[in-house]
Amino acid sequence: MKVIFEKSVPGRRGVRPARQEGCPPPEIGPRLLRDRPAELPELSELDVVRHFTELSRRNFGVDNGFYPLGSCTMKYNPKMAEQIAGYAGFSSLHPLLPQLPRGEMLVQGALAVLYEIDLALREICGMAAFTLQPLAGAHGELTGAMIIAAYHRDRGHRRTTILIPDSAHGTNPASAAIAGFEVQVIPSDSSGYMDVEALRAALSERVAGLMLTNPNTLGLFDPHIRQIADLVHSVDGLMYYDGANLNPLLGRCRPGDMGFDIVHVNLHKTFATPHGGGGPGAGPVGVGEKLVKYLPISLVGERPDGSDFLDDDRPSSIGYIAPFYGNFGILLRAYAYLLALGREGLRRVADNATLNANYVSEKLRPHYDLPYGGICKHECVFSARRQAEHGVRALDVAKALIDRGFHPPTVYFPLTVPEAMMIEPTETESKETLDAFIEAMIEIARLAETKPQEITRCPTTTVVGRLDEARAARQPDLASLK
Repeated sequence: MKVIFEKSVPGRRGVRPARQEGCPPPEIGPRLLRDRPAELPELSELDVVRHFTELSRRNFGVDNGFYPLGSCTMKYNPKMAEQIAGYAGFSSLHPLLPQLPRGEMLVQGALAVLYEIDLALREICGMAAFTLQPLAGAHGELTGAMIIAAYHRDRGHRRTTILIPDSAHGTNPASAAIAGFEVQVIPSDSSGYMDVEALRAALSERVAGLMLTNPNTLGLFDPHIRQIADLVHSVDGLMYYDGANLNPLLGRCRPGDMGFDIVHVNLHKTFATPHGGGGPGAGPVGVGEKLVKYLPISLVGERPDGSDFLDDDRPSSIGYIAPFYGNFGILLRAYAYLLALGREGLRRVADNATLNANYVSEKLRPHYDLPYGGICKHECVFSARRQAEHGVRALDVAKALIDRGFHPPTVYFPLTVPEAMMIEPTETESKETLDAFIEAMIEIARLAETKPQEITRCPTTTVVGRLDEARAARQPDLASLK
């Protein structure tokens, strides 16, 4: 397929409305004008529509296929939530409106949505208050790390270190480092959990806190979580909960009850909006009572008469961490999803996420290595070590799935599992979809033993075949059009 510049024909134009009588031309200062026209492609409207429609057909999306991406939760995106987010009363609001005279009274509906999401997330996570400003999960992590720093600074502590397990999401150490902390890694034990004795040995007056997700990236719920929290609190450290794995806990278990002081929630992962391609995201951060005063401004409060307002009078706040009030469109989708499900619906989400993951785990266990067995939660992590003996690696399995109509699972993560394949079926996929995926995985395992060359040359049905991906990233061959 040609790039759009290659389709350009000099002088070809799309639709250009005629200038209306009585409308003066825009006045643009000479210093802002170009010396020559911009070198843009010249095409008809129909050419442009066909070009981008063809590109869209080459995309794999959650609306046309199964995403078993572990740790990413690419779930169904309810069209009901999309429709509500498009309501003109929400989508046409200007973010500066509440700051104008009497503007606050014109956005009571939007402020009420923000206030009620805060209340719902408090109940789901066992926290005292939430900020809705963070624009992604990693942004929420940074916000949490800044709150940890503010807490210790207020207490006159010099805390320099954040502890992080070796199976953690990669954004955890990055967020801690950006916030100015040193990172110390705690190894896993033979069961796949964080080694409690290694944690105990690492605790000191330098430790500001521990960043942890539970269930962990192996999909395992850590039975020692209360002991871990007590150990960290014994040195006045704070417990930070990475909410990427919240799905199997909804309505069943709350991070606050496990001993966590701070939590971020990926609304774009757990509550209705599939993420990917760089966004959009929303990563609200909740805190326990002793940390509420450090939350970013503005928070939404409620007056005695029931009206809502923006609370900026927070002298201990870490300040603004994003413009305005967060990614409102994503917050709105999550709000609609929460109302549609209710308490019992959220519990079914947790139950189905766990059931689906364990179904996949049991069906594939005879065909791929499962380094850490037992009951998992929302995801399971296999290893392609057995297939690697025949020259077929995890990456090859992933490429072969593409030929069979499935998006690959996450591969080579967590780093604690060699040839890792992390599969998260989510709570919204049917048994028929899971069975088709399982059948494809079993077929690939059989071919890896009998005809490995058929797997290592995949994908063969796509527009672009097997690439040297490392070279493509390091030495990209980009078209240069003058």
